[in-house]
Order: sequence, then C-alpha cells, then structure tokens
Amino acid sequence: MVTGAIIAGGRSTRFGEADKAVAPLAGTPMIRRVANRLAGTAASVDPGGDAASDGDPVVDNLLVNCRADQRAAIEAAMGRYPLEVRYVEDDEPDLGPMAGIRHACRGAPDDLVAVVACDMPFVDPSLLEYLCERAADAEAAVPQLNDEWFQTTQAVYRAEPMADACDRALARGDRRIIEPLFDLEYVVVDHDALESVTSERTFENVNTREELDRAARRYRDVA
Repeated sequence: MVTGAIIAGGRSTRFGEADKAVAPLAGTPMIRRVANRLAGTAASVDPGGDAASDGDPVVDNLLVNCRADQRAAIEAAMGRYPLEVRYVEDDEPDLGPMAGIRHACRGAPDDLVAVVACDMPFVDPSLLEYLCERAADAEAAVPQLNDEWFQTTQAVYRAEPMADACDRALARGDRRIIEPLFDLEYVVVDHDALESVTSERTFENVNTREELDRAARRYRDVA
C-alpha cells in the first residue's frame, strides 16, 4: 500500500498574488493535474512526451499537505476525486518543503509515501512505481539528476523514519530539504537509471506565469 502525498504549502512567491497550487492549467487546477496522474486518470498521451498512466492508480490513497488558508480552494479543486483524500495542514507555516514532507509522512496511513510537489504537472507515474520498487529494502528512494542535485520532492519515503529524520533536522534548525536523507538508509536513483524509466520532463515544475503558459500549451496540443 502506498500513500501519495502532494506538497502544496509554499507561498508561490514567483507566481504573483495567486496560489499556483490551484491555478488553472489548461482549464484544470494544477494540483488536480498532479493528483489525476497519481490516480491514473491522466490523458493517455503525455503532453511532455513521457509514458503516461495506463489507467491504474500508482497510489492507494492521497494526502495533501497545505496551509489552513489554502484548504478550501484545494478541496474544491479535488472534488469527485476517485481516491480517498486526506488533508494535513501546516501547524507552523513557512518552514519549507521539508516540514511539509514531515507532516505528510506523519499523516500517511501507509508505510510508503510517494511525495510529489504540487507544481510538477508532468509527473510520470512509471517513475513513482519504480521508486517504490527501489525503496523495498531502504528507507527512501530519491532521484539524483546530477552529482549535486537530489530531487527530494518527487521521491518515495518510508513514513516513520522520514518523519523522524525531518523532526531531527528541524530541531537542529536545519531546513535544507536534503538534510533528512543523511539520517536514512536511502537508495539513489541516478541519471542512467532514470533514463531507462522516464525523462527529465517528469521533474519540470511551474514557478512562474510564463512556465504555466508553456505547460498549458503542451496540454492543449494533445487535447
């Protein structure tokens, strides 16, 4: 059993006044685009050119981490979602994505948690399935795109060890999202392994209005 966790509590400072989590992306709130891919209800053709869902959910249920002031809009965006959805609000906003992952892991009903940021609308379900397989004998499976960059917001964690590691990092005053990994037995999924499963398009995120427009054009091109 795998819980999908969408991390949505950021302030979207580069996006303007609106919350990018619920910004319309080709007519659908961006967070719902991400959620649909996890549930297997995405389009059969991926606008980014990657393998798309074959109709089977990659997770068994969904959890959304957000701020209290976001929740109503996100719940509206998630209306009639085909999987059970839980919400875990930040008790102290603005501590960064590591705190969001910690909350998600604490609230997850399952041992494995597939984490995705709310601004990654091209997330490849095949990659998450692969990461779950790689995490079978570890406490985390994390993509590493190059020698210096881990993609911690599209990764799979064991809930309790990761939550504990986040707690320790936050207690030390270290909010770097990579820091909890060093307390875990983690598997690195390197560039060569990633190329065998997906493309870097899965990690593309939307931080600005211009990036939202580009993403929308890809969706409209295959509509």
